[in-house]
Order: sequence, then structure tokens, then C-alpha cells
Amino acid sequence: MFRIAVLHFHHAFEPYEETVQLLGRTFTLRHVGCESDVGAMLAHIEQCRGRGVTAIALEGVAKELRLGSEVVTHVEAERLFGETGTAEQAPILDGQGILAAMERWAVRLADEQQPGIWSHKRVLMVPGLNHGGLVDALQRHTDQIRYADPIIYFALPAVPGVGSEATLEPAAKRTLPQLRQYPFYQLFPEVGHPYRDRSPKLFDWADVLAGNIAAIRRYTPERLNKKIVVTAAVSPEDVADLEARGVSILITTLPSLTGQSEFAQHGPATFEACLAALRPDPTTPLNEDTYLNLLAELDWQPGLRYLQPEEAAVNRFSFVLYPLNETHLRRALGWARYLPQRATVHLLPFHAGRITGLASPTTGQKVEGDLFMLGGTPEQLNQREPGFIYRRLMRAAEISERLGARIMGVGDFASAVGEAGQRAANKADIAINTGQSLTLAATFEAAKQAVIQMDNQIDHLRDARVLLLGATAPSGEAWAHLVAAEGANLTIVANTPEKLIMLKQSLEQSYPNATVRISTTPAELLPHADLIILLETNQTLDITHCKPGAVICDMTRPPVIDKAALERRPDILVISAGEVKLPGTPHMDMDLGLPTGVAYACLAETILLAMEGRFQDFTAGTEVAQVQEILHLFHKHQFHLSGIRTHDAFVTEEEIAAKRKLAEEFRAHPERLQAWLAGEGKRTAEATAETHIRVGERQVPKRTAYMAGAGLLTLVLAAVGWFFSRRSNPTPPPTDG
Repeated sequence: MFRIAVLHFHHAFEPYEETVQLLGRTFTLRHVGCESDVGAMLAHIEQCRGRGVTAIALEGVAKELRLGSEVVTHVEAERLFGETGTAEQAPILDGQGILAAMERWAVRLADEQQPGIWSHKRVLMVPGLNHGGLVDALQRHTDQIRYADPIIYFALPAVPGVGSEATLEPAAKRTLPQLRQYPFYQLFPEVGHPYRDRSPKLFDWADVLAGNIAAIRRYTPERLNKKIVVTAAVSPEDVADLEARGVSILITTLPSLTGQSEFAQHGPATFEACLAALRPDPTTPLNEDTYLNLLAELDWQPGLRYLQPEEAAVNRFSFVLYPLNETHLRRALGWARYLPQRATVHLLPFHAGRITGLASPTTGQKVEGDLFMLGGTPEQLNQREPGFIYRRLMRAAEISERLGARIMGVGDFASAVGEAGQRAANKADIAINTGQSLTLAATFEAAKQAVIQMDNQIDHLRDARVLLLGATAPSGEAWAHLVAAEGANLTIVANTPEKLIMLKQSLEQSYPNATVRISTTPAELLPHADLIILLETNQTLDITHCKPGAVICDMTRPPVIDKAALERRPDILVISAGEVKLPGTPHMDMDLGLPTGVAYACLAETILLAMEGRFQDFTAGTEVAQVQEILHLFHKHQFHLSGIRTHDAFVTEEEIAAKRKLAEEFRAHPERLQAWLAGEGKRTAEATAETHIRVGERQVPKRTAYMAGAGLLTLVLAAVGWFFSRRSNPTPPPTDG
């Protein structure tokens, strides 16, 4: 059995002993308090010599002070440490020989336990002094690291430059010669209240507080809600205090030597002393390489626990929306009404709201999410080059990871955003999902119900004639398989007959009961189709030739069939998506223009994956297997189809009933349909002529006014983007960046 003397610089207590285990060996630790007195610590060191002590651990002091690349020796180092480590003398250790290695190791292991826990987080070192291992490891996950050293040691305010990485090296060169003169009780203070209050700005800014537990408890604000605290070891009192102050996650970077808690309760000096005692040869150097060879067989995990149980049970996601029209944008951002559309599209993604209260009735898994919004409508975004949207999605992904999201969804209302989402999924650390699988599945389910509701004497989709335009589009195969699986009479249409033949063979082999035909010209088929599915295609669709009461699924982004076309055929039901009723008691502090508890299918898919714990790039395109799997999860977690959306409006039952009534009239009296089309054509021509006259009268002044303001808008656009880059973070960064 090894005997280790552990001298605590600060504490005053009666000496006591305990037994611990490390790497299968037993150690007896004798703890002695030194009452913040270097002289008392020296006296205890002398008493330990010659008493069979294998090593001496000095907690709360340090031989060397390291900050950045600068290193100095403390003025008391020679007195306390002297020349030790020979076979004749018990080595005197401060923990610095192993702490950096353990910090790097712990950061990696914690990221494996909780993927993304460090990604793009705002880290504040409290302090950075002698915690270079944490800094080195965390720099691989985030570029937002600040230092509280100037605030702790010099009580400086959080003005620009103070605590930033840019000023670290110059500051270290000037301040370490001063700090080496500081007494240990100032360098490594006890828990308690500081003599002078410190600026809370950097502490409020940070997501992660890393460093010495006593300094964290002493200098941080009273409330530490949602923070992650990283330190070497903690006492039960430390844990209770952090829990009471709202800390979300506590992580310790050393192994537990007692096995009674997942958190390490012994400091780095004690851990290093145990390793020094385990050296097969007492003359082996006391350095990191020696210790790492001893630790090669250590099987451990850093202590990691959610201190707020309600937060541990929540899976987090984020979702990127964009306004379907100007009204949606102004609803989320009131002052956008003062900007022209050409300006709002340049806005960086901004935080628009949160969704809470989601829970699976099947598993009980809780889910919460943050909503972000882009400034462009689908039409505007589709006109932008791919890099324009990609950069904004990557920005949203970084903020999402910082807020703790494990998966980010992207609205599928614009094809360009879906393409940029697939590119971002290959680059970002966070899982990215385009939501196309559930959008397809929900819209298909809505279409099946709609075909029956429109009362074309159809009780099931297998009785319907289905026309699939753009069958060779990316999602065409999935749509074809869903329809054929219902046994429907399906005609697949595209301009590439060789691909259609291969798809027809695949469908007939998989679904022998289905009837599948091929066509390259849909015009003659429109008057007979009960359901028309319109995908990305250059095929033309004349809505006036469609069957009375037909249902059209317009899956193009943005939709090809506009409101003017619907006015020409008010008996036809156009579906752009099926909406989903979310489980639990969802609360959304952003108005999506949908009924309470209802969400877009693409948003619902991201929620569904978070609820299942599937933090992966699930839908980057649309495949049959993915659609079938998402439907399985849809029913497992008791999501429900809520209704139908056409363009940017929710279709009510009353509107469907009115369309059905008009369709029945047109089917019974075809001449009335022809008369309607003739009259509607005349009214449309008159309205168009009137519009041209009205636009012509005002065209010059409007254009002149716009051109006069275009120069000014160009100048302020950069400022607007900068403003929203700051607004996109729910917690603003400090003035020193």
C-alpha cells in the first residue's frame, strides 16, 4: 500500500486519512490543512519526510505559472518544491505534470459521450492560468474562447480587448512577472465573496465556464442558468452550489478515485502523486510521458451530469424557416416593412422564436427547439447562387450548435435551399435534415383524403386515375412507389422515355396489382385524372383542361400553379403540403400562420427525428426507404395529419366543401364549366388590361423613387446585416468580441 501526504494550502481541519484506488492499486491519503500559510505548509512537508510517505501532493499552489506560451516560476517555488524526485526523497507535486493531458483527454471523451457538447460554444476560462490543456482541446471545437484572468486578478472591466485571444500573448508577457509575486491565496482563491465585485458581462456571455472550481464559484454571477462548468474536481458542496445556481451540466476532468461518485473529488496534485508512486523505477522522470505510459491501461470517463434533471430529458433541435411571402416576414420582423424585398433577402439568419412542450406519448421523450429565419421568399432565394444560401445555413448551424441543438432542419419550400441544405450537411458538424421525406409522406396522405373528399365517386385511391408529372425528378421514384403501392391506375410522365421504362418495370415488379402506363405528353390525360402530382418538370399544365373536382399536388418550389390559375378553376383543389399535428402541448412563440399545435411537415420531420434520437443527416434527398421509415416513426410517436395547405394558406373544411359543390355542378352540367371558363377568360383579360394601364400610369414615378433610394439602401445594407448577425444570437456577445 502506498502512503500519500496531501497538504491543502487553504483549508483548516484536523488531519484525517482515507483509502482510494487507482489502476488496481490501493493508496492511503493523509489530508492536512495549512490555513493559507506557506510556512505551515513547509513545516508539514518536513514532518512528512522520513515517515514512509511515497509522495507529497500540494493542493492549491503551483510551482510554475503558465498562460498562453509564457511560463514563469513562482517566487515561493524554491522554498516549497526544492530539488525533489530522487529515490531518497518523496517527490513534491502540484498536479501540473498531468493536468493538461487529462484536460485534453476529458474534452475528447466528453464529446464522445455528448456529441456536439463543445461545438461553437462560447468558452470563458476562469482563469486561463495553468489550464492550457483545456484551451488546446476546446480550440478544436470553437473559436470563441475568452479569458477571465484580467477580471479576476486585476478587476478590469469588460471593455474591448480585455480577455480576448488577440490580447492574450501581449498581456501574458506583461502580467505573469506580476502574478509570480502574488501570494497563492490570490492566485488560487478560496470559495467566498470577492472583496470587489467583478463585471458580469463576460460571465453572462459564456456558455462554458472552465477552470478552477473555487474561482468559478467566487467570481461568477449568482445565476448560472444553462451554463456548462468544467473543472478538475469538485466536492459535494461544490455540486450542491452549482445545482442551486442553475448550472446545466457539470464536467470533471480527472478520474474518480473513490468510485462513490462519477465526479472526481481529489485535485490534480493528489492524482499526480498517486501516479508518481506507481512508477516502477523511482528515478523515472516526473513528466507527462511517464504518466501517460502508466495511464495507458486506465479505463475511465470524465464525470458528466446534468444538474437540472428536467434539462437532461430534453432533446434539442433547430429549424431554419424563410417567409413564404412578405406578410410572413413582417409578422416575424415588424420593421421589415420599411425595407424593399431586395434588401431583406440579404439579412443573416436571425433567431425568430422557440418551440417547447413537445413530448412523445409513446416514449415520453421531450423535445425543444429554436427557430431561425432567412430574409428571402422562395422566389427570391431560388434566384440566388448556391453559395449565398449555403453561407447563411452554415451560420445558422453554428448558432444552433452553440444553443445545444443536435439536429437542424431546413424548410423545403425553395428548391435552392434544399440543395444548399444538402451541401451544408456535408460540411457542418450538426446533423442537417431537409424534411422532404415527411413532406412527401404527409402530402401524399393529404392527397388520398382529398381525392375522396372531392367526391369523384372514389372510395379509395386504387379507384382513382393518377397522373405523375416529372416522374424522373429526384423525388419522382418515391412518389411513384407510394401511388403504386395503393394499387392505383398510374401514368408516369416525363421527357425521358428510357428512364420511364426502367421505372415502370421496377413498379410492376414490386406492385403486381398496380396499373402503370407511360406518357411523354400529358395534355390528353388531364381531363381524366383524379389526382395530378406535379414535380419539378418542364411539362406544361393547363389547369383549364383538368377534370372537375380534380386534386393537384403542386410539389414544385415555388409552386407552378399560382392563385390566378386557381381563380380560373375554383372547383379544383391544389395541395402544396400536408400539415402535421404535433404531440404534447406545444407552445410556439412565433406565428407560422397555422392553427395551434400544427406545424409544416418539414419542421415536423426534424421534431420527429429529435424525438427518436436520430441525430443524423436523415433526409438529404428523397428515397423510398426513407419515406417508409419516417412514416413508421410518424405513427410510433403519434403524430397526426392536421390539414392541407395550398400556397401560403391553410385550407379549411368549408373551402373544400365549396369546391366539392362546384365540382358536382360542373360534372352534372359540363356546359356551365365551359361558360365559366369563357367568362373567366374575359374577366382575366379585362383585369390584365386594367392592370397594365394602372401600372403604366405609375411606372415612372415608382421606378424613379426606387432608384433614388437604391443607393442609400446599398450603403446601409452592410449595417443591417451586421445588426442581424448580432441579433441572431439570443444572448448578445460582449463588446470585446
